[in-house]
Amino acid sequence: MTIQRMDNVGIVVDDLDAAVAFFTELGMELEGRAPIEGSWAGKVVGLADLRSEVAMMRIPGAAGRLELVTYHSPKAIVAEPEISPPNTLGLHRVMFTVDDIEDTLARLRPHGAELVGEVTRYEDSFLLCYLRGPSGIILGLAEELG
Repeated sequence: MTIQRMDNVGIVVDDLDAAVAFFTELGMELEGRAPIEGSWAGKVVGLADLRSEVAMMRIPGAAGRLELVTYHSPKAIVAEPEISPPNTLGLHRVMFTVDDIEDTLARLRPHGAELVGEVTRYEDSFLLCYLRGPSGIILGLAEELG
């Protein structure tokens, strides 16, 4: 048995509208948005009385999606510390390759993006950086050089 594809990465956010606006500015498209609730949904994730809303984001012309979800019931919990450093165990970073890293940062800053470190050159291959977005999400950005 083999894996057919990676369908999506799920990210829990506290403000779904802000997260959709952030990832739209990054260059993704909103594929769809819907409430998810009921016993079937609660059974899948192991939460009773589940009420949530999901926004599916995609990169135009590319495979893979981000599933942004906000929980209305039960409310999302905040991990300690609230803003986790990059070496925290578990899933917490998504990396995107962009055409122009400085332009991308300039467009994302009005949506709350903050650099975690700094934009750094890796040999003659890439400009790289980590930035923090909505709900403390860490994104990696890479710009391929020459």
